[in-house]
Amino acid sequence: MKSSVLLAAVALLAGCQTVYDSYDRVFGSQPAQKPAELTAFQPRAALRIVWQGSVGPAEKNVYFPARSGGVVYAVGAAGEVGGFDAASGGTVARFSAGQRVSGGVGAGNGMVLVGTARGEVLAFDRSGRALWKAQLSGEVLAPPEAQEGIVVARAGDGRVYGLDAASGKQKWTYQRSTPSLSVRTHAGLVVERGAVFVGFPGGRLVGLALASGAVGWEAVVALPRGATELERVADITSLPVVDGQRVCAVAFQGRVACFDALRGSPVWTRDVSSIAGLAVDERYLYVTDDKNAVLAFDKASGSSIWRQDKLAGRRVSGPLAIGRYVAVGDLEGYVHLLSRDDGAFAARIATDGSAIAAPPMALDTTSFLVQTRNGGVFAITIQ
Repeated sequence: MKSSVLLAAVALLAGCQTVYDSYDRVFGSQPAQKPAELTAFQPRAALRIVWQGSVGPAEKNVYFPARSGGVVYAVGAAGEVGGFDAASGGTVARFSAGQRVSGGVGAGNGMVLVGTARGEVLAFDRSGRALWKAQLSGEVLAPPEAQEGIVVARAGDGRVYGLDAASGKQKWTYQRSTPSLSVRTHAGLVVERGAVFVGFPGGRLVGLALASGAVGWEAVVALPRGATELERVADITSLPVVDGQRVCAVAFQGRVACFDALRGSPVWTRDVSSIAGLAVDERYLYVTDDKNAVLAFDKASGSSIWRQDKLAGRRVSGPLAIGRYVAVGDLEGYVHLLSRDDGAFAARIATDGSAIAAPPMALDTTSFLVQTRNGGVFAITIQ
């Protein structure tokens, strides 16, 4: 399927070998179609902003907030890092990374981690004191993650690094070949129970051992298809999700697929194209597709449950499954709450009017957080 948005991006590149960042295409320019008007509905719930903060504009980047214990961390493009009490919004930490940040913020092992366009991973303690700096092979577009004494970071050239959390020294690296034309992404990787799950250009999902970087398995989410290089772009541009013994991922111009987390054997697949990503709860798997529709599938079988397509052209974020609802953001800073049973609108709330690009992040069973393009950080509760 040929994408007019992809064609426009390539024209702007004037010969470069990569397509500009998928989130920049979707959230950083004028919409390819007029955003759908918001329609009235009968509320089934209410949303309320519990607290809000600010960390400065994201500019052309997309930043995923991070949580460590009871503190939420967020960062803006200028490098201002804010740590907020997850319950009250009180400022726990406020410091500057000392340079511009391209890769968002990660937290773990008592550290706060950011990545830069220079290919550096910067580590700080929770108060903002610099601990170490590590140089990678390319710009760091995604938040580094830390668990079990290892920091895992992804460079823009596709390499994945395992760094010693105490010193920043390289412990291992993983590299695989990538297609000549690929989509860069601010979504990084997932670390879960001693494994690292990361999606790549060409529709491949890989499971690595956290301790050594050894490949546990490699699975095919989507195979490139089509007559032109553009039509054959089938990249995983969002985070995979781990659900018990399964891991699921979705590819642009490809499929959504679930695999056995230990062996990588396929469980089910469905044809879906997505840039924004997916989420899962105890019943369903949810995907925001490239037409801005939110889809629900039975997570055991992959059978279709419902489709909410009344947000066309609104650059809908990836979903968050929370309680009996699914939350998504849009280009005008609205948060939409959908019923998980049928996809109907349950509630809506405005933030600061700028785009919510990254998926909402859960704070507890009834509250979640969004970060806007203008740098607003909003904690929202469901009532």
